[in-house]
Formats: sequence, C-alpha cells, structure tokens
Amino acid sequence: MPYHDYIDRWRKRHGRRLDHEERTRKRTAREAHKASYEAQNFRGHRAKMLQQRRHKEKIEMKKKIKMHEERDVKSSTAPEPSTPLPQYLLDRSNPTNAKALSSAVKNKRSEKVAKFSVPLPKVRGISEEEMFKVVHTGKKTKKKAWKRVVTKPTFVGNEFTRRPVKYERFIRPMGLRYKKANVTHRELGVTVQLPIISVKKNPQNPMYTQLGVLTKGTIIEVDCSELGLVTPGGKVVWGRWAQVMNNVEMDGCVNAVLLV
Repeated sequence: MPYHDYIDRWRKRHGRRLDHEERTRKRTAREAHKASYEAQNFRGHRAKMLQQRRHKEKIEMKKKIKMHEERDVKSSTAPEPSTPLPQYLLDRSNPTNAKALSSAVKNKRSEKVAKFSVPLPKVRGISEEEMFKVVHTGKKTKKKAWKRVVTKPTFVGNEFTRRPVKYERFIRPMGLRYKKANVTHRELGVTVQLPIISVKKNPQNPMYTQLGVLTKGTIIEVDCSELGLVTPGGKVVWGRWAQVMNNVEMDGCVNAVLLV
C-alpha cells in the first residue's frame, strides 16, 4: 500500500463510522445552500469562474435529460422481412411508445399556446415608488400622507366620475389620460387610430389593471369596427385585444399591436 493511504488502510481494518450515511446525506443536502451563498456573494473574477462552471453543468444536465427522453422512442425503420410474420409480432414494428405519444401531445399543446402568444412576453418591473407620488397638500393629508398621484399614463372610461376629494385615494391627472391608441395590424400591414374600450391586464400588478395604467406590455381592448374584421361564422368583430409596445409617457401616444 502507498505511503499516504493511511485513511484507506484504517477504513479497511475498522470500517466506517456508524453514522456515516447520515453525515453524507446531510453534507449533500447542504451543498445547495453553499452554492446559493456563493452565487449571491461572489464578486469579480470568482463570480465569472462560478458562472462558467454553472453554465457547463447546465449544458451537461440538458444533454442527459434529452438523451433520457429520446432513449425510449422506438422507430420503425427496420426493413420488412421476406417471410410473413405471425399476428402477435405485427405490432412490434409500430412506434407505439408512451414517450413518442407524449411528445406528440406536447407539440400540439405548444401549437395551441402559440395562438395566444404576445409580442412582448417579458417587461421591466415598475416599483410603486416610480408609479405613485405622495400628496402632501391639505391639513389632514399632510399628516397622514395617504393620497397618491399616478405618474404614468392611464385610461379612464367615458362614464367615469371622480369620488369626493375627501375620499379619493388615487388621483389620475387629466393630462395623462388617453382614450385612443395607434393600433398596427401585422397581417394587413396597416396602422389605424382606434378608441380604447378597456384595460384588460397590466403585467405589473392587478392594482394597476384596476386603475387602467398604460405601461409597456399592457393588454388593452380596442374598438376595431372600422377595420371590418369578420369571424369565420360571418359576424362582425367589434372589440379585439392589443398589446402596448412603447413607453407611453416618453412618446406621448399609445402604440399597440393587434393580437390576431
């Protein structure tokens, strides 16, 4: 036995500790915490080296997962035998495997999801400090500071009436209210100014959706009766969804793309 292998020699003579398996399990479980700590606290060259190592590990992991997924998919590329096969051997050449069927189902689901995809799937997050400004006017509000002014463009319907000033929580300035949007139809290649019906969803926050805030990536409903769109059943389309594609407060107008 080599000179420095005294640990292996001791292990072969006396065996391992009684709690070796438990200690090994705990050490393995702590590796995730250690990796998380290193990823959050490393700076400079150490962080670059860590990211390179993690990148290589992820590539290897994806390759292994892909190999496991493709391992069980059978293919019927074998040549046909010259002699006739019995009945119980005919089904063996067909690729009736659960993996192949599941991949077909996944492809159908991805095609179905693609119909409802939006041009901007991800947007920059906006904090409440950037969205709202505290109002300090008045004797009571100066002490409590519970009123907020919306600093982003908004949409307000025609039937909207303000609450009494004493009970109003959010103030939407008149200069930042928009009622029309420049909507682009990508298939027809035209851009038309259409009136906004409502704000369907703001990806930032559900509260912003209720207030009708128009930020980049917001889904709005526009009145597209002027375009003359017709459903497969022959009915005229009055309202269609569109996604805001620009920063409205910087451009001074709402530019959106129609979701067809």
